[in-house]
Amino acid sequence: MKLKVSPARVLRGEVTPPGDKSISHRAAILNAIAQGKARVTNFSPGADGRATINCLRALGVTFEEQGPSSLLVFGVGDKGLSEASEVLDAANSGTTMRLMTGLLAAQPFFSVITGDASLRSRPMARVIEPLRLMGGEVWGRQGDSLPPLAIRGGPLRGIVYRLPVASAQLKSALLLAGLFAQGSSVITEPQPSRDHTERMLRAMGATVKGDGLRVNVAPLASPLTALDVQVPGDLSAAAFWLVAGAIHPQARITLRGVGVNPTRTGLLEVLESMGARVRQENQRLEGGEPVADLAVESAALRGTEIGGPLIPRVIDELPILAVAACLAQGTTVIRDAGELRVKESDRISTTVQELSRLGAEIEEKPDGMIVHGGRELRGNLCHSHGDHRLAMALGVAGLVARGETIIEGAEAVEISYPGFWQDMERLSRAGG
Repeated sequence: MKLKVSPARVLRGEVTPPGDKSISHRAAILNAIAQGKARVTNFSPGADGRATINCLRALGVTFEEQGPSSLLVFGVGDKGLSEASEVLDAANSGTTMRLMTGLLAAQPFFSVITGDASLRSRPMARVIEPLRLMGGEVWGRQGDSLPPLAIRGGPLRGIVYRLPVASAQLKSALLLAGLFAQGSSVITEPQPSRDHTERMLRAMGATVKGDGLRVNVAPLASPLTALDVQVPGDLSAAAFWLVAGAIHPQARITLRGVGVNPTRTGLLEVLESMGARVRQENQRLEGGEPVADLAVESAALRGTEIGGPLIPRVIDELPILAVAACLAQGTTVIRDAGELRVKESDRISTTVQELSRLGAEIEEKPDGMIVHGGRELRGNLCHSHGDHRLAMALGVAGLVARGETIIEGAEAVEISYPGFWQDMERLSRAGG
């Protein structure tokens, strides 16, 4: 699908971002293995969340959908999953595949899980290796490094393990496996990553203790208790409007009900360092997660450096921050972000390639990019490479570029934010 984006005269209005994708995955998985019934509202409407639900349904979990973003989960308890009669399909969702692999490694049956062409090219050895140290039997293609994965579940033992990269997906996979292991597991991260799994497990009655970069999980002494979850708005989705509001010369946008978990707010810190005008309003707690309304207005941005411990807290927002850097005065350096190369696309290469098409002065580096800002962007034909975050970043760039921007593969936004283009049209239309 090709979509045309024209420069907007003004950007005005309010947006309620879709439910947080990371929290939605965890609310479905953890309630599926809990005892009782739970209502999950504002569940992420994208294809990734649907992939997790479909996998759990194939394993015997019942979901009752009560609207486009609300569902009941009927938990089967810690021993209630059953062997699927078919191959599980994680579609494009790395979170689904990695978290489900950790869960399935502990189940007393055989499973195979696959995904689309993009997911089948993403690294899985980092999950397989620690699960094998726990006694798990997991295999994959190309020397047990790529999907599809075959999993013969069975008894596991606790592990003391240091993650090779800061990854909430990998950490969560091991926490799920640890719930069913003999003995406690201690997982250490090189830098902090998002902690949604730990928060939700504690709220459901699991023994999970955090100590700096270490997380200790004890095996379940009794089933998890089902937990109603009001999923906050996804900060990674709100990021596109925060940057749009900051870089557009006539903008004022409010994002309602956005999750501002400190392990996720690297974006806000980077925007502040660039001189953006973002305010947090109506701060509150919902389901144990901090939530706020975010208001952004036009600002003159300046270049900055993004690297080190900040990267795990901003990894998903780097493509749209590269767009902000194009419009900022001075140079922005993004480093220590080699993990971008194993996302839905090689996000270093594709971001540099596509923003260059729009006239950006941007250099590719092995672990990031250098953006020389202050240049006018010019509309052109661009490609999403099947990557939802790149498609949305190019859309925001098109709002401030001179002339029309045509995005090929614009349907990729369905993975996480099906209403993105409609929200863009509404904000742009506010100017008449």
